[in-house]
Amino acid sequence: MDPSFEHRAGVDIFVPGGGDWRDALGKVTHLGIGAHADDLEFMAYAGIAECRSGGGVFGGVTVTDGGGSVGGAEGIVAVRRAEQRSAAELGGYAVMIQLGRGSAETRMPGALAQDLGEILAATRPRIVYTHNPADRHETHVAVSVAVIEALRRAEMARRPDRVFGCEVWRDLDWLTGDDRVRLDCGRDAAFAGELNAVFASQIGGGKRYDLAVMGRRRAQATFDQPRSADAAEMVTLAMDLTPLVADESLSVRDYVAAKIDRFREDVLRRLT
Repeated sequence: MDPSFEHRAGVDIFVPGGGDWRDALGKVTHLGIGAHADDLEFMAYAGIAECRSGGGVFGGVTVTDGGGSVGGAEGIVAVRRAEQRSAAELGGYAVMIQLGRGSAETRMPGALAQDLGEILAATRPRIVYTHNPADRHETHVAVSVAVIEALRRAEMARRPDRVFGCEVWRDLDWLTGDDRVRLDCGRDAAFAGELNAVFASQIGGGKRYDLAVMGRRRAQATFDQPRSADAAEMVTLAMDLTPLVADESLSVRDYVAAKIDRFREDVLRRLT
């Protein structure tokens, strides 16, 4: 049966190498699901780089149409769609699906999880990268929750080995101990910069995401451990969402609250 989203207005499905998108999606081992065009390149570069070096096959899903972008002029939706396609081609993605939803629509519960469930039914990724539920951007949080909901609907055998909720609109250096997952983004930094630069509509609109993302990665690597040399040149921090996918009884709110409590305890312990 055809997925319900495939022929909906605004949906764009791009296979850089050509061929049927279902076949391409079936080959994906590392799947990134982001809210906006450029989120995947900023938060899931570790997976993109690993796949480029032969460690798997990367595929992407972008949920919104980018209509509310900073500096959004007439035609910005088409521009952002084209930029995301260019990034997919440059990055060697197997497939790039853009669902074309508005931000308000994305924040409505249930509908997005249905779309994502249909996409996930066509693939069995080992690793999924998405936003973390403690992000400062409401649309990012909505995507994170929808990804968890969609993965919970899948049979246990079809769920990924790891699910990472990555930092974008809130750094995750406040996570403590094992709560903090370090994704090595140091491979081919020059290419990472080239990939970021694809999204010229945002950079030209007054947001130097290209510089900020690279600076954050280097800062997270350097300020990770105060008493040891850097283990990587560049790092993106993530929250491990795998337990939420494996155990449907876990509340997302309670799961995040427990991490916040551990951060609070860590800060107060040092002040005692």
